[in-house]
Amino acid sequence: MSVWADLVGQDVLTAQLRASVDAAGEALRGTSASGMTHAWLFTGPPGSGRSNAARAFAAALLCERGGCGYCLACRTALAGSHADVTRVVTDQNVIRVDEVRQLVRHAALSPAGDRWQILIIEDADRLTDSAADALLKSIEEPPLRTVWLLCAPTVEDVIPTIRSRCRAVVLRTPPPSAVAEHLTARHGVDDAVAFFAARASQGHIGRARALALDEGVRNRRREVLRIPRQLSDLGSCMTCAANLVDAASEEAKPRSDALDAKEQADLELTYGASTRGVRSSGYAAARKELERNQKQRAKRFVKDALDRALLDLASFYRDVVAVQLGSTGPLVNQELVQEVASMARGTRGEVSAQRLEAIFATREAFEGEVAPLLALESLMISLRGGLHD
Repeated sequence: MSVWADLVGQDVLTAQLRASVDAAGEALRGTSASGMTHAWLFTGPPGSGRSNAARAFAAALLCERGGCGYCLACRTALAGSHADVTRVVTDQNVIRVDEVRQLVRHAALSPAGDRWQILIIEDADRLTDSAADALLKSIEEPPLRTVWLLCAPTVEDVIPTIRSRCRAVVLRTPPPSAVAEHLTARHGVDDAVAFFAARASQGHIGRARALALDEGVRNRRREVLRIPRQLSDLGSCMTCAANLVDAASEEAKPRSDALDAKEQADLELTYGASTRGVRSSGYAAARKELERNQKQRAKRFVKDALDRALLDLASFYRDVVAVQLGSTGPLVNQELVQEVASMARGTRGEVSAQRLEAIFATREAFEGEVAPLLALESLMISLRGGLHD
């Protein structure tokens, strides 16, 4: 199985990347690596596979056979343990300048092997201005045999001076049929569940996988889709908002706790602890910084869970709008066709559009410092009316 196997519904893109890998091999066999593009920007909608594409490309560049998927270079590159692949994956709201400076210093070193040194920045749209400035010089004057792979939702999410120096790679939203086929072939999912997950995820590979394999995820989605029928008065709006926050917190907590425990153990190991509990100098400051980062990450995980819930909620109102416009295409929530039809009959089209706008405005608000509960209470009030407007 080649390194490209997880790029679902991206056949054209895969062919382009394969051709680039061939060109890179020719460059390595020449007197210099000047024929190889040194900076790439992978863009595409959430769940389209930007990070998977970057990792697959990195593995193929390091493979003697262009990405066979079986050799040591391919396996370690995909697993994140190859000496010549460095990934920046952040759980924070931003990627800070100190992290990028360290990455730039690493980029100045020669690769450990005889091919390329590859640096992957996932969520390059989270670079602070100072971090982007620090990265720019390395991209403008790249060290020999160093390749930068950046990932972002759109090219506009990356500052012009960086994106103008990168070759753009655009992924599309994979069709439901391709997602369902992937779930069946790679994860042994039943056909009916696979088609449901592919449709409900709206082309988001990770979300489709979670829906197909985790009954808890399916149950949480089912609860979110009951909200439009429950918003009958102010009290029900407050209750639904609180339930959403509680569910998101419950979903995020195990992941946060696991990471917190590992990081605390690593910190103890780094600073040491004698039998009397005495640690080396600097432990208190390091622990304070760690706790600050962990709190920010915990908030981010909750907001990410809420964002997924809002996308599910938006899919219901999107179906309502589709029915009101007379669309004959399949609904995202085909299993709720009667509820969708009832709201479509009892609600004006402009009201449905306003509700969708309110949901997306709340998603944008989560990127700031807004209190999730207050934002959701306001949203629920704006959605109030249930099936009988």
